[in-house]
Amino acid sequence: QVQLVESGGGLVQAGDSLRLSCTASGRTFSRYPMAWFRQAPGKEREFVASISREGSKFAGDPVKDRFTISRDNVKNTVYLQMDSLRPEDTAVYYCAMSDSPNGLFLANFRFFGQGTQVTVSS
Repeated sequence: QVQLVESGGGLVQAGDSLRLSCTASGRTFSRYPMAWFRQAPGKEREFVASISREGSKFAGDPVKDRFTISRDNVKNTVYLQMDSLRPEDTAVYYCAMSDSPNGLFLANFRFFGQGTQVTVSS
């Protein structure tokens, strides 16, 4: 059974940085792509960034110049470095694991953690 546990969220001011972490268990972490999603109040869940098992990265347009995804296959952990945070980045952030080693479509990310709250004040 896959377990994903996020940490690192909090309350920050606009312009600050935060690093989120997500530790996985229950599967061979290094074999699967990982991703971050977020959900703001009253909005649908939104893709943030993904990283393949080989380390290729992709980020959504709203964050691609400010957020960086990375992974440590020894620690079974995926990170999201968030810089130049804005109030519109306020959301619950979820990490996700793909259901297949080559699955990089959004629909492949079927395993989610419980989320961590990020609040950015203006």
